[in-house]
Formats: sequence, structure tokens, C-alpha cells
Amino acid sequence: MKRIVNDAGLTCNSCHYGFDELKQHAQERIDFAKELGLEQMVVSSFGLPKTAVLSDWKKAADDLNKLGEQSKKTGLPMGYHNHNGEFEKLEGELIYDVLLKQLDPALIKMQFQVAAITAGYKAADYFSKYPGRFISAHLSDWSAAGKVMPLGKGIVDWKEFFAATKTAE
Repeated sequence: MKRIVNDAGLTCNSCHYGFDELKQHAQERIDFAKELGLEQMVVSSFGLPKTAVLSDWKKAADDLNKLGEQSKKTGLPMGYHNHNGEFEKLEGELIYDVLLKQLDPALIKMQFQVAAITAGYKAADYFSKYPGRFISAHLSDWSAAGKVMPLGKGIVDWKEFFAATKTAE
């Protein structure tokens, strides 16, 4: 894989992994990531059902902390990628804020999905609220109606976003 990527003149510094995949094959996936030359591994989703309760999210975060501890020993940071589902409330609490409290910042960094703006949450606000907690971001722009737009043509304030990245890492 590394040869294919390099032969194409590209580099691959980050990759998404399924949560179950990592739980079942952690060391194998970590070894592959190191061989590929990744600088970070990111869990794309916990894959929890819509009926999940807050304790399910907390348990998943605890399991991810264990995976992060394992990957940290190899020098490879672990991250978590949000979707809009993390910006819903359960039991009166915003899931994303609960995750940021439950995930150990020494083991798990966050990869912010800018699409959360369609749910009313801005990356810049979270970068400022939780400095040092973010490893990367997925960039995308959106119309006020929730339609994908070319970067700079939607509602994301990119000047604010990039200014806030200075506190994110």
C-alpha cells in the first residue's frame, strides 16, 4: 500500500478505522499504520445504534481510551471523528461534550467534522473551548439550507476557523 501511495506521488498521514475493527485487531492495525507511515489513526465512528444511551457512549469512550493507550506506546496518536449525531443531547447533555470529558486528552485527540455547522456547532468554538484537544479537521462548507458547497462559498467562517486552529492542537 505504501508503495502504491508513494508511486502516485502522494502521502498518507491519516486513516479512518472502524471501531469494531480496531477492538478486534488493534495491534495488527497499529502495525499496518506504522508500516504505511501514518502520523495518526482516527476512529471514524463508534457505530452505536440510534437507541444508544449516554452510558453506551461513555463505555465506547472508555474502550477507545484503552486503544489510545495501546497506540500511544508505539508513538502513534489516536483520534476520534465526529458526525452530527454527537451533537445531539442525551439525558440533558450534549454527547460531544460528554465525549470530550470521558476521553483522556493524553490518549485521544479529536478530528472535528466541520459539517457539524449544519447542526449549529462551529469548529472554531470547540477549538477555543477545548484547546489542545484536536489533531485534525475534515473541511467542508455548507449552505444555510444544509447543502454541500465549495470551500469559501458557504456559511463556514474560514478566517475564524483557521485563526482558532492555533489553539486546537
